[in-house]
Amino acid sequence: MSTTTQDTPSPAPTRRRPGLKARHLHFIALGSAIGTGLFYGSAGAIQAAGPSVLLVYLLGGAVVYFMLRALGEMAVRMPVSGSFAEYTRRFLGPWAGYITGWMFAFEMLIVCLADLTAIAIYMRFWFPDTAQWIWVALTLLIVGAANLASVRWFGELEFVFTIVKVAAVVAMVLGGAAILVFGLGAQSGGNPLTNLTADGGFFPHGAGGMISAFILVLFAFGGTEIIGVAGTEAEDPGKAVPKAVNTVPVRILLFYVLAIGVILLINPWRTITGEQSPFVQIFDTLGVNWAAAALNVVVITAALSAINADLFGAGRVVAGMARQRLAPPAMARTVQGVPVVTTVAMIGVLVVGVVLNWTLPEAVFTIVASLATFATIFVWLMILLAQVASRRGMSPAEREALGFPVPLWPYGQAFAIAFILFTVGIMVWQPAYHLALAVGIGFLAVMSLLYAAVVRRRVEHG
Repeated sequence: MSTTTQDTPSPAPTRRRPGLKARHLHFIALGSAIGTGLFYGSAGAIQAAGPSVLLVYLLGGAVVYFMLRALGEMAVRMPVSGSFAEYTRRFLGPWAGYITGWMFAFEMLIVCLADLTAIAIYMRFWFPDTAQWIWVALTLLIVGAANLASVRWFGELEFVFTIVKVAAVVAMVLGGAAILVFGLGAQSGGNPLTNLTADGGFFPHGAGGMISAFILVLFAFGGTEIIGVAGTEAEDPGKAVPKAVNTVPVRILLFYVLAIGVILLINPWRTITGEQSPFVQIFDTLGVNWAAAALNVVVITAALSAINADLFGAGRVVAGMARQRLAPPAMARTVQGVPVVTTVAMIGVLVVGVVLNWTLPEAVFTIVASLATFATIFVWLMILLAQVASRRGMSPAEREALGFPVPLWPYGQAFAIAFILFTVGIMVWQPAYHLALAVGIGFLAVMSLLYAAVVRRRVEHG
């Protein structure tokens, strides 16, 4: 029978077969937090919370940091294929590993569906008469080839994609700073700080407005857990994972809090309507006429990057589950370290899913965002609980020997767990998220029934 207690952890290897270099892992970590959630989703969060959205990003960033430190502690101690699905299996039992892995795959696939459809829509900017399916097919060919070729090819493609995204955010921040410091394109003088307190104050919609922005902000941070999956493919996980995880606070401050702060200082928050990206508004203020075209390149790159990383992460997690009999055995098959069967299967699901996606109304993106948020915070919660369980099974000497222990133990973990449970409460409270909540709970129920009927017997008698 499979045990539900801790297995003996594998020591972190100092060298592995050629895989992801430290620069790849840094940029995967960087790129995972920069996507359409920042470039477009930030407008919705600003409208919901006003200037207080800055606090929401800080709180959400703190949750992400403690979650990633929990994942990092386990990844450095036990760099295993399957990452957090395997950790939850070891420390919380087979069902927990099974449901975490499939929930992560579910999260990745629905986000991929949204990004694939988004790319097809973005390409209309230049090619309004070209059929959508052509761009979807080309996108799947590019990211499918990168994921099937080798781990190194995936890393190189993600490296290039992230450079484009980072350059766009840095250009926006520098452009915004120039507007504030030198008055470039400014319509009138005055203290820009007044935009943070005028028109309803810092909390224009009260605490309720700020709380309602939590879902959109956590959606923007979704996918950061890919660091734990990519870390196990690094040539030196013991060094690469801590360096990547420790850049999270700087990334959040620079690419979210600082960028959104600059936007709010330049434009009164009520003018950020979502009809165009807040980033376009910055460039428009500077008089950059090609801002829309430039941002179109960036958002297409961001979507390509997300699909590329999501396929990589979901493929590795499901393949790791297959080795533990928590997924069909064929999905464990690899060629040169690449889970070919799993990756091809997921590309096939995306082909079918995109066809279905075309039939849905424009509201599909809001639905997908809330669905992805439920799946994301469920996975984060399981990572945190697995790390807490792993600590309880350690001796004092083992705790002292940890190569990358979580900070502020156990208070940081308690804060992150409480925040996630609070977010679930928001989804119960606000009717707009009831559909996502129902689908998420329904997915949990169906997969749990499947586990009880088929998988548990295979695990126990394997």
